[in-house]
Amino acid sequence: MPATPKRIEIDDAAQTLTITWADGLKAPLPLDALRKACPCAQCAGGHANMGFEVEPELFQLPTLQRHEVKQVEPVGHYALRIHWSDGHNSGIYAWERLRQWSEWV
Repeated sequence: MPATPKRIEIDDAAQTLTITWADGLKAPLPLDALRKACPCAQCAGGHANMGFEVEPELFQLPTLQRHEVKQVEPVGHYALRIHWSDGHNSGIYAWERLRQWSEWV
C-alpha cells in the first residue's frame, strides 16, 4: 500500500507534526527529530550524503531544541516540504520516509 497521508497537523505546544495516514495510523512526529533528519544536501553535509539512513532512536529522544513550523506544503504527490521559522525550507520529506518514521513513534 502506498504511503498516503489524510491529514497533517502542527502542534507548536507539543512540538509535533502529526500525520494521519489513510490506513488509520496517527503519528505525532517530534519537530526536533524532523529538523535533525532534514534530507536536504545542506543538512546532510553534501549531495554525496543525501538519502542517509535515520536511526529510529532519533524519534525517541527528548526534544532538545524548540522549533517552529511556518508552513507545510505538498511536493507533487510524493513528498512534503516544511518551512521552518529559521528560513530553512529545502528539505523534501518523501511520504514513504515519513511513513517509515511514523512507525517509530
